[in-house]
Amino acid sequence: MLPSDGRFGSGPSKFRPAAAQALADRAVDYLGTSHRKAGVRRVVAQLKTGIADLLGAPDGYEVVMGNGGATAFWDAASFGLIERRSHHLSLGEFSSKFVAVTASAPHLDEPSVRVGDFGTCPPLEATDGVDAYCYPHNETSTGVMLEVRRPAGDDEALVLVDATSAAGGLRFDPSGCDVYYFAPQKALSSDGGLWIALMSPAAIERIERLSASGRWTPAFLDLKLAVDNSRKDQTYNTPALATVFLTVSQVDWLNGNGGLEWAAGRSDRSADILYGWAEASDIASPFVTDTAIRSRVVGTIDFDDRVSADDISAALRANGIVDTDGYRKLGRNQLRIGMFPAVEPSDIEALTTCIDHIIERLIT
Repeated sequence: MLPSDGRFGSGPSKFRPAAAQALADRAVDYLGTSHRKAGVRRVVAQLKTGIADLLGAPDGYEVVMGNGGATAFWDAASFGLIERRSHHLSLGEFSSKFVAVTASAPHLDEPSVRVGDFGTCPPLEATDGVDAYCYPHNETSTGVMLEVRRPAGDDEALVLVDATSAAGGLRFDPSGCDVYYFAPQKALSSDGGLWIALMSPAAIERIERLSASGRWTPAFLDLKLAVDNSRKDQTYNTPALATVFLTVSQVDWLNGNGGLEWAAGRSDRSADILYGWAEASDIASPFVTDTAIRSRVVGTIDFDDRVSADDISAALRANGIVDTDGYRKLGRNQLRIGMFPAVEPSDIEALTTCIDHIIERLIT
């Protein structure tokens, strides 16, 4: 009854054991070496090329990297990408955190914000007086998926898309945004602490212009330094070499099997299994009711009051099936299931069988 692998976390997520073994095999010539020397820089170059191929980078777009994850990138964007005022779609925990960053930045004007109820998405519309639109491709806390696109009627402002739980698992048109940024601990099956961004020429020009304007920026958050170092196949300060290596392993695995279309197809199969099971159940149901925005990589499933989702999650964990808990701040009777490409669709099916088995015993 049990799945072949019990990891269903929404981040950090399952990484393939073969990737960990490959890292162990490189312990003597890669780990513990200088990130500014050829051995590591070749791996960074491999990662940049792989990301560009996986995401279908348009001509002129660059892959830029830095340390600190997506949380650090929000701070960096407030210095290096947002000129005066941003517009945000806030529909969950992580999209609201970017709002908090720009709202508290003393050098920026108060942001414009459209707030959506949890499980829904407010519309993306052109807004006067803003120079950057900010929203997630996938809101990890609620399981809501958005289309990557520019607002109709505004071709001047930058579009910044948080893709941390989407990159490598969801299809998108990269020309629909200027910065597609993410950390690799979800669909890219690695550890955190690194941010990666696919940037348009317009985004690079904005970074260079703001840097030249004399705006004070902490060096760790300086996107001009990040661009300059990425062009040299390195990061400004020392990265976690294991994180870089594991990300390369996953990206190469995805590209070698057919790229983003293949990866998204695996997540699609998992999503069809999970949501199909929930819709057929008399005790479970998909939290996101609009199928057009229902995430294909993070599934949120509500349960009625006959059972406790916490009890289900605890029973699963006792049997080696981990990280199915609902997002803590959402406060719903809910499980949250990672359906990233590294997860076998057959394991999602096994998971639903296990949940049914537990429910049967909880309500009898």
